[in-house]
Amino acid sequence: MTARLLLDPLTVVRLVDDAVTAPSMHNAQPWHFVLRRGTATIELHGDPGRAMAHADPDHRALHLGCGAALFGLRVSAAHRGLRAQVLPLPDPADPWWFATVGFSASPEAGPDPAGLHPALRRRHSSRSPFGDEPVPAPVLAGLAAAARREGCRLTIPEPWHVRTVLELARDAEHREETDPVARAETAAWAHAGPGTGGRNDGVPVTAFGPRATAGNAAVRDFGRIRTVRGRSRATFEKDPQLALLTTDGDGPAAWLRAGQALHRVLLRATTDGLATSMTSHPLEWPQLRWAARDPLACAGHVQMVLRLGYGPPGTPTPRRPAAEVLEVR
Repeated sequence: MTARLLLDPLTVVRLVDDAVTAPSMHNAQPWHFVLRRGTATIELHGDPGRAMAHADPDHRALHLGCGAALFGLRVSAAHRGLRAQVLPLPDPADPWWFATVGFSASPEAGPDPAGLHPALRRRHSSRSPFGDEPVPAPVLAGLAAAARREGCRLTIPEPWHVRTVLELARDAEHREETDPVARAETAAWAHAGPGTGGRNDGVPVTAFGPRATAGNAAVRDFGRIRTVRGRSRATFEKDPQLALLTTDGDGPAAWLRAGQALHRVLLRATTDGLATSMTSHPLEWPQLRWAARDPLACAGHVQMVLRLGYGPPGTPTPRRPAAEVLEVR
């Protein structure tokens, strides 16, 4: 890929600072950016040091997080009047090299992602109860269109399948509770917060949300792994509004597309005034992930379960600065 525009260092830092607001499993932030001065391209690499061997052995979730960061980079570029030209998986011999991005002055084809830029720092996973007000059909249609824009599908499961997904989530919680390796891996990313040890990754207790009074909350309860003294309890929505993000394929290319679609959908939802969270734990167990598919809607591969609704915005989680994730060569 030949970049048509040179970028000044400050612009590169701002692009990366926007990209790292992306969601990732346990907020592990498994990305590494490389600025190639000779070609004025930015490379996106996965960080194997932030992989989760037990919950994500094939690095599917890691690819999703990096794909989300890639879309954040595209949004940031569009906000600055640039078009990000993405070459995914440029070197088959290097599985950790996820994309190379060059930049031009021409606008991105299709809906301009620049309008999503204000939502980058407003989007946070909300682990609080949502209201019972249904998300209007036109809003859901807009979210589905956002997923299609990235080559993925977003479907709204029927009530019977929502109940199935909730059962799978409870099954996943039980499996994690009885698996010491899984518990230890999750506990490593759940912590007391930036004030203790200077953590700028993971999920601090301030973002855990309240504990559900019943077992129907469609959110991962990090407090089951790391106990929080005095944590409040709350009743979550009886019938959560869920959406399934799916792809036709199920390999690195599909995972990167899904990550970009995920972030586009979440940013669009935030712009539309929705609160959101992600339910990934049923997808971390192969037997449960297969059962999460909605046989009536599509035969694709579920990459993420989203919870949508109207409720409190999520609590911000820490982010690693550009200086920590950006390398210049």
